[in-house]
Amino acid sequence: MLLTLNWYTFIYAVNNVSLKSAAFAYMVCPLITAFGGFLILKEELSKIKLISLGIALLSIVMLATGSFIEVVWSVIIAALYAFYLIIQRKMQHLDKLNVLALQITLAVVMMLPFYIAHHAGFPTGIWFWGHIVAIAVVFTIIPLFLSLYALIGIPSSTLGIIIYVNPIIAFAVAVLYFDEHISVNQLMAYLLLLSAVLLFNWNLIKDIFTLKRK
Repeated sequence: MLLTLNWYTFIYAVNNVSLKSAAFAYMVCPLITAFGGFLILKEELSKIKLISLGIALLSIVMLATGSFIEVVWSVIIAALYAFYLIIQRKMQHLDKLNVLALQITLAVVMMLPFYIAHHAGFPTGIWFWGHIVAIAVVFTIIPLFLSLYALIGIPSSTLGIIIYVNPIIAFAVAVLYFDEHISVNQLMAYLLLLSAVLLFNWNLIKDIFTLKRK
């Protein structure tokens, strides 16, 4: 349910709220996951990570004062995926491939009633299927494969930092291509969140530079 709702809210936010809200969600998601693990799973966090979580909370509050609707959608999307990841951590003894296959099957079953209720004919246009194939293969399957393959050649810490490039690119696309407006208040909130992300991953960043020197 968490995974399906995360997909649905993300797609809704991109199409009906703003691309910025969706990008902000996946910027703050790892921080919410870490904080959830700290509260629910009793995982330990260093002082520097707790400080970074406080800065992230401040950035969310700042963003809410400028665009409350956007920040609500961002937090909902991020929280849904964060709690999905927390539950996944408690299911480490299960085969991941079988779990993922079952989750996708349940997601299809959950969405089927909505498809039937709003069915408007089976798509036959080349434009529709061309975009579906591009999204599924080029922007989903290949990136997932590359992320798994990258773990063979680079440390997982490096890959963890690279993940944050995704929402940064999304912000750039939102502003430069879709002409979405960013106020000074929003810009300050995004920069504050970026500083929280850098602070939270400071040890990983140091490890990356250490490996480069070697």
